[in-house]
Amino acid sequence: MSEKRLAVVTGAARGIGRAIVLELLKQGRIVAGLDLNTAALAELEKVVADAGFSVITKSVDITKTELLTEVLESLSKEYGGIAILVNNAGITRDKLMMQMEDADYDILMSVNLRAAFMATRTALRPMVRNKFGRIINISSVAGVFGQAGSANYAASKAGLIGMTKSIVREVAKKGITANCIAPGFILTDMTSTLPDVVKEAAMAVIPARKMGLPEDVAKAVAFLASDESGYINGQVLHVDGGMAM
Repeated sequence: MSEKRLAVVTGAARGIGRAIVLELLKQGRIVAGLDLNTAALAELEKVVADAGFSVITKSVDITKTELLTEVLESLSKEYGGIAILVNNAGITRDKLMMQMEDADYDILMSVNLRAAFMATRTALRPMVRNKFGRIINISSVAGVFGQAGSANYAASKAGLIGMTKSIVREVAKKGITANCIAPGFILTDMTSTLPDVVKEAAMAVIPARKMGLPEDVAKAVAFLASDESGYINGQVLHVDGGMAM
């Protein structure tokens, strides 16, 4: 394992993203965290410092392709390439499909899928040159089974899975792996606001009978980012307490 490898995490400031940043830092990586929320990034820096590490933070709207590309290319140039890319940023705009407006679909796809495509395209060039790369896309159980009231979200997460498998077929021979993690119900700001009836319904189909923690996802990311995972490619790793059996 090279301690000089740069890892980039989108949606890094809170929840699963923050846990991923901390876990990759523990693994000895240089980590750059991207997020739109500047206040949350400042809080991330403090949390990381309290843990005895330091993190590079970049406030960037990942839906702005030119800006995102510029930030990633600058990081790549400074650190000799992006070795690990974690496309974690995601939003929800839940409504029944018949009530969903075009904007609910368009903005979600822009954040959840299009930005991941753009970031991956930029990161792949130095990965191919360096003959090493780890691409980890944070999908969702919704992208595997669908989810009522979340057709846009499920479509974006299913799209990540299809994109991941396609990447593998293109660049696996260059020493690059691409995998998805499909979290189930993870205790984050996003899930904490769900109605109790939704949470109870989720518990009923999770054999573990509990929600997961961001750290559960982060540890899976750390493994897929490691040298030890080099022959794992094009897979969807479910971190869901058995929900997707």
